[in-house]
Amino acid sequence: MANKKIGVIGSGAVGKALAAGFIKHGFDTVIGSREPDKLEGWAGKAGVKTGTVEQAARFGDIVVLAVKGTAAEAVVRHVAPALKAKIVMDATNPIADVPPAAGVLRLFTTSDESLMERLEKAAPEAHFIKAFSCVGSGLMVDPSLPGGPPTMFICGNDAEAKQQVAGILRLFGWEAEDCGTAEAARAIEPLCMLWCIAGFLKNDWAHAYKVLRP
Repeated sequence: MANKKIGVIGSGAVGKALAAGFIKHGFDTVIGSREPDKLEGWAGKAGVKTGTVEQAARFGDIVVLAVKGTAAEAVVRHVAPALKAKIVMDATNPIADVPPAAGVLRLFTTSDESLMERLEKAAPEAHFIKAFSCVGSGLMVDPSLPGGPPTMFICGNDAEAKQQVAGILRLFGWEAEDCGTAEAARAIEPLCMLWCIAGFLKNDWAHAYKVLRP
């Protein structure tokens, strides 16, 4: 698995955390930004190579999408040819550009369609797998929690792609819960709303979900 090349699209907190995590776990990684020069100082310390969004998309055998939800469709349309037949780990959420109300975010999607399903239409030849969308960047890589490995909910239409993403999650210290096909993203993406309530109301940003079974 570690011989896979990783392209990370997005240079915010999520993109940086995941890019640094892939480097830590032995993956050759390029992080892509519209302004890659601004990443040079951080990238030098983290050992991550920088490039444009297009370069990261072309470089990766597996591509991580970690951009703002409102920009995600345009970004995917722009790099769609480079994503053909590749796994795209979709960490985006459809968060609307309005303030939260009583700690509750507002989404720009409905219960009838997820952002990931929109992204699939923008790049239909890519294999989108929802992952890393229901936790903050500080716990995405090697979380250390008293309850043991937390659960990451994933979904997508390609079984082999989900297996590879589940392998990455295990390497990063997570359990993967396969929720089925892309339609399940309609339920997974709103988990970001629930996760953020504790942050907005209690300043608690260090928590994660866990599925328990007898």
